[in-house]
Amino acid sequence: MSKRKKISTTVYITEEQDQKLKALNQVSKVPVAEYIREGIDLVLEKHKAKLPGEQLELLSVVRRPS
Repeated sequence: MSKRKKISTTVYITEEQDQKLKALNQVSKVPVAEYIREGIDLVLEKHKAKLPGEQLELLSVVRRPS
């Protein structure tokens, strides 16, 4: 995880998600919050084309002369 500034927020997860994250934490010693941030990063990467500004970035890569 990079040293980005973090903000506090509240998310609601299912009891099953909570149990699995805590079990993962027990065996890995990685904080549950780190797994949640990683999951958010995966979702943002998957849907980045839908984010404002990302379409322009993608177009510039496609139109870049070779």
